[in-house]
Amino acid sequence: MRVYKPGQGYYTRLGTAIGIGVLTVTGAAFLLNELSTLGLEAKYLLPVQYGVTFGFIVAMGVLVYWIAGIGRKSNDFFIATEGEMKKVRWSTRKEVVRSTRVVIVTVVVLGVFLFAWDIAFMLFFSTIKVLKASPGLERLFGSGS
Repeated sequence: MRVYKPGQGYYTRLGTAIGIGVLTVTGAAFLLNELSTLGLEAKYLLPVQYGVTFGFIVAMGVLVYWIAGIGRKSNDFFIATEGEMKKVRWSTRKEVVRSTRVVIVTVVVLGVFLFAWDIAFMLFFSTIKVLKASPGLERLFGSGS
C-alpha cells in the first residue's frame, strides 16, 4: 500500500485529489440532503443519513488514494502529464492581450459585416415582395409601401 513513485507527478496528483475531494464534499452534502427526505422513523433517520454519507466519504477517500497514490497506470499518466506540462511554452501577458484584441476586433467587424448583408438581403427580398419586413424596419430603411 505504498505510494507509487512518490517524488514524481506531485502537482497533478495533488490537483486530482483536490478535484475529487471537492466532488466528494458536494456529493456528501447532496446525499445528506436527499437522505433526510426518505421518510424513515426519527430513531433511524440520523444513523442512516449520517452512516451512508460517512460511508460515501470513506469510499471516495479510498478511491482517491488508489487513483492518486497506488494505481500504477493512473500515476504513470500523471507523471507523464506533469513532464509534458513542463515543456509547454506559456504566452506572455502582452501576447495574450494582443491576441484578445485581435479576436474582439475580428468579431465586431464580422458582426457588422453580417448585419449589413442581412439588411441588404432583407431590403432586396422585401422589394421583390418575397419577404414582408416588419413596419419598423420598413420605416427605418425606407422599403415597402
